[in-house]
Amino acid sequence: MIDTVLFDFDGTIVDTNELIIATFLHILQGHTPQQPFTREHIIPHMGSSLAEQLSTFTGRTDVEDLIKAYREYNGRIHDEMVRSFPYVKEVLERLQQSGIKMGVVTNKVQFSTRRGLKMFELDGYMDAVVTADEVSAGKPDPEGILLAVSRLGSDPERTLMVGDSQYDMLAAHAAGVKAVGVAWSLKGEEYLKRFEPHYMLHDMRDLYEIVGLGEG
Repeated sequence: MIDTVLFDFDGTIVDTNELIIATFLHILQGHTPQQPFTREHIIPHMGSSLAEQLSTFTGRTDVEDLIKAYREYNGRIHDEMVRSFPYVKEVLERLQQSGIKMGVVTNKVQFSTRRGLKMFELDGYMDAVVTADEVSAGKPDPEGILLAVSRLGSDPERTLMVGDSQYDMLAAHAAGVKAVGVAWSLKGEEYLKRFEPHYMLHDMRDLYEIVGLGEG
């Protein structure tokens, strides 16, 4: 029986997709070998760490200046560009009322993760929030998931990891938890299926049946 559900943040429970893409396009002008640099270059890499993405896009190993620029611009346009996904808050509320433990495992840093959770009033549902600044390696490494499982006093065999990227699926498999993809991923459902999720959500309410609460 599933008693714990972990969620990725970006593109899974909060729609930050256009915020991320707009930020990359703005700060990377003139810094990439591909010209023009477009959203199609960005989407396949979404979900990996910020430093890894910037290194991939620019071919540079030292990207600290770009990380700083990314966070400054991203923070400035954050509130006008983030959106909610359908049924997320409704589902989190029912899971919490049913005794399901929940948490977030993300390759974002703590400040921006907390900002997004609070903006959509999701923070009160999360019993653990594990971010990039708390682990030595982000997803696809399983460290963050295992840390969340430990903090929640959970068992990997009774835990789901819900995410929109291959990095979530790979980390879930490595951690020994059930991998759950979301069909609203910008990468597409068929792409995520290559990484063998145990379940695929077409609507956040699909979680009800997976955790034993009946159909949504």
